[in-house]
Amino acid sequence: MKMYLISDNVDTQIGMRLAGVEGCVVHEAHEVKRELERAAANEEIGIVLLTEKLGKLIPEYVAGLKLKLAKPLIVEIPDRHGSRDIANSINRHVREAIGLRL
Repeated sequence: MKMYLISDNVDTQIGMRLAGVEGCVVHEAHEVKRELERAAANEEIGIVLLTEKLGKLIPEYVAGLKLKLAKPLIVEIPDRHGSRDIANSINRHVREAIGLRL
């Protein structure tokens, strides 16, 4: 199972690439949708990392995919444009995923 990054900046893509994660850089809502659809169609991809800035472009679409698709798991990650409060970001992900407040 592979991870795939959809990012809005090259710095994040380079960092993830150094960790062995393939990905792309996009800037427009239609590009994000296209890449999410491609990732969902690829059986090898189990986790899609999506930068927060891109997730905010199409929040309803991303939320719908998270509810509809069993695979891949879509995780919004902070980057240099995203939130700096990692603890709250993690707590929010846990709360959304399983309904448990930490």
